[in-house]
Amino acid sequence: MARTPLDADELRAALGGRWARVQVVEQTGSTNADLLADTGAPDRSVLVAEAQQAGRGRLDRGWTSPPGAGLTFSVLVRPAAPIATWGWLPLLTGVTLREAVSEAAGVEVSVKWPNDLLAAADGRKLAGILAQTSGEAVVIGIGLNVSTSDEELPVETATSLALCGAGEVDRTRLLVAILNRLDARLAQWDDVGGDAEACGLAAAYREACSTLRLRVAVTALDGRRIEGVARDVDSAGRLLVTTLDGGESVIGAGDVEHLRPIA
Repeated sequence: MARTPLDADELRAALGGRWARVQVVEQTGSTNADLLADTGAPDRSVLVAEAQQAGRGRLDRGWTSPPGAGLTFSVLVRPAAPIATWGWLPLLTGVTLREAVSEAAGVEVSVKWPNDLLAAADGRKLAGILAQTSGEAVVIGIGLNVSTSDEELPVETATSLALCGAGEVDRTRLLVAILNRLDARLAQWDDVGGDAEACGLAAAYREACSTLRLRVAVTALDGRRIEGVARDVDSAGRLLVTTLDGGESVIGAGDVEHLRPIA
């Protein structure tokens, strides 16, 4: 399948200098790993790859996509906000993706806590987000399926914008829309010291997140399985779950399975 490559010059021109450094490469191992290793990278650095050989998602899962079929990129930011608030960055990115994809591609989507973008129609995964820290920097990696066909998807629980009826999507323009919105959200969040309530991020996330008010099963990093109702996110972006025995669990990281809505 012939796919139009990203236009690096158009990308830089459309961003108008909002991002300090924008690079587009044909292939690399991992855009996240590359930026994490670049200790001198300025705040608001962007690295985009048409193909990755060693892309990773959360919990060390792989992320694969045919060359040119999606958007695979990472951004490096150096927040002024306290490190205790950095847990909001993947959630902030999820809200940004939802807004940009809904507007630019016309596809209805939702965010699954903490880091997935789902097609609203069937709950299949359109995008994943991975945030990693290195000193005073945070690198946020995004993988979004754009024109991926059914046969090219790695798992049956995934989908793409094309399969959701988006038609032909200009990846360069979509990336511009994402980065412009991400820059604006980051600035608002940083300006209030990472206070997600004060800048409206928490409210936007609650509206976007399809995990809330669902019965969920969470596999914590230590292997514990927690089942209950996802009620809210707290001031640090952690998931608050009312367990089946009436207790409360605060989940900072884990694998979440949506079970069913509650009344």
